[in-house]
Amino acid sequence: MSLHLKSAALVSALLAFPALADDHGQSALKAQLDPVIDRAIAEKRIVGTVVLVARDGELVYARAAGIADREANRAAHQNDIFRFASVTKPLVTVTAMRLVEQGRIKLDDPVSKWLPDFRPNFEGNEAPILVRHLLNHTAGLEYGFFQPPGGSYAKAGVSDGLDLSGITLDENLKRIATVPLASRPGETWRYSVAIDVLGAVIEKATGKTLDKAVDELVVTPLALADTGFSVKQTDRLTAAYFDGSPAPVRMEGNAAVPIGEGKVLFSPDRILDAHAFPSGGAGMAGTANDLLTFLETIRKGGGPLLSPETVSTMMQDHTGPKAETQGPGWGFGYGWAVLVDPAAAGTPQSKGTIQWGGAYGHNWFVDPVENITVVALTNTAFEGMWGQFTRDVRDAVYAKP
Repeated sequence: MSLHLKSAALVSALLAFPALADDHGQSALKAQLDPVIDRAIAEKRIVGTVVLVARDGELVYARAAGIADREANRAAHQNDIFRFASVTKPLVTVTAMRLVEQGRIKLDDPVSKWLPDFRPNFEGNEAPILVRHLLNHTAGLEYGFFQPPGGSYAKAGVSDGLDLSGITLDENLKRIATVPLASRPGETWRYSVAIDVLGAVIEKATGKTLDKAVDELVVTPLALADTGFSVKQTDRLTAAYFDGSPAPVRMEGNAAVPIGEGKVLFSPDRILDAHAFPSGGAGMAGTANDLLTFLETIRKGGGPLLSPETVSTMMQDHTGPKAETQGPGWGFGYGWAVLVDPAAAGTPQSKGTIQWGGAYGHNWFVDPVENITVVALTNTAFEGMWGQFTRDVRDAVYAKP
């Protein structure tokens, strides 16, 4: 094992069951964050959560609270495994950027170079999508759950990567390509299945399935012991819930959860199905500890995965704040939203903060100015992704004692 890999393994081992740093404001942070978590659980907005906060490379807050599996009466623990949903996207994006650094993929490669049959049209004409368009969601693709019922993706049978569709990745690409693009590539930010398409590009560039490529290029170098497209220790896997009254409702089978005009089709058992295609946009699972290790790697400049120059490019806005990717003031880089205007966003986070989440109920952010990394994984959609809980956690982290 190389020195870089040994160092990465050591970092991951330390973060797997981390000891909290000497106080350095830890007591004040606990006093601010604990009530936020307790209130969300007491008000039955979330069922269970793991929240980690690192500052200046030291873990200053770590708490598991609530219930991992309500029906089994299993309490939440820090090493619980969560279905990542879109938390998958940064991991797959970094995998792609490693291939870019190695010269195996170019940002300006037409996607059709790698996927010759993937040629969706725009207004009746072929509209070349570049790899960089996939990375920043300006490819003109969509997500079916943002469309009204019976929309074009539903009619084509496109999988959003969260359901047990029973189809292969190649078949999903064929279906996606039959639907005309919603906008000309490179012009409009639109959250979409782009990272699933990117996953197929990675497969062609490496000659490996996406799960193996991500494992080789990201998971193994960082020794992320519990992160992948499958779960070995199912007794540590949290149950999945969605917002309900008087309490969140457990997801079972294929759960159609309303979102705007559409519905997200969740299949919690997908992560246990060895035949489900590896969805680059939604298919992984892992722990808060592993995610913190990954995000801290990015915050510190990318080593041993990427160069600081590549990380800097990924953390720059490539869409402009008019995209409002997380509301006013937010643009998008490669793999995550980028905060362009904190005042417009109404957030205490610093300009340049990167942030995203996951539909099963997750939110994370990295503030490169304050050297803060926050991971908040819950088992409750959508409160844990964009509800009051996410804002309360954020504000507690920045609150002055």
